[in-house]
Amino acid sequence: MDIVDQATRSRIMGRIRGKDTKPELAVRRIAHRLGYRYRLHRAGLPGRPDLVFPGRRKVVFVHGCYWHRHPGCRYAYSPKSNIDFWTQKFENNLRRDLAALTQLRDSGWDPLIIWECECANDEFVAAKLTAHLGGR
Repeated sequence: MDIVDQATRSRIMGRIRGKDTKPELAVRRIAHRLGYRYRLHRAGLPGRPDLVFPGRRKVVFVHGCYWHRHPGCRYAYSPKSNIDFWTQKFENNLRRDLAALTQLRDSGWDPLIIWECECANDEFVAAKLTAHLGGR
């Protein structure tokens, strides 16, 4: 059972951002500090990657652990109410993510996923970006 009424829950869920989230801004800041330049949310690409490096044909997704079901992460918990709805929602998200990654790879792009929980460690994110983008 939910602890807030339906209107409050709707308002809370409506405020969840799809882009320019704190983890995404952290990754963008680190990439820029490392000297990488990128485009944001390029609409023509499957999944609308968060960062696009056109010259390198590389993309970066910054995934929320909860919404994209980061395996083994404590933030990828399942709600206790409305289980059928949430199960279907998460399955659809995973199916959409997999389709986008497959389409990107098939069209010659190299995707990288950085998880929300990883964004707390700037050095880890910097190393992951450098490895993916080929160093500087």
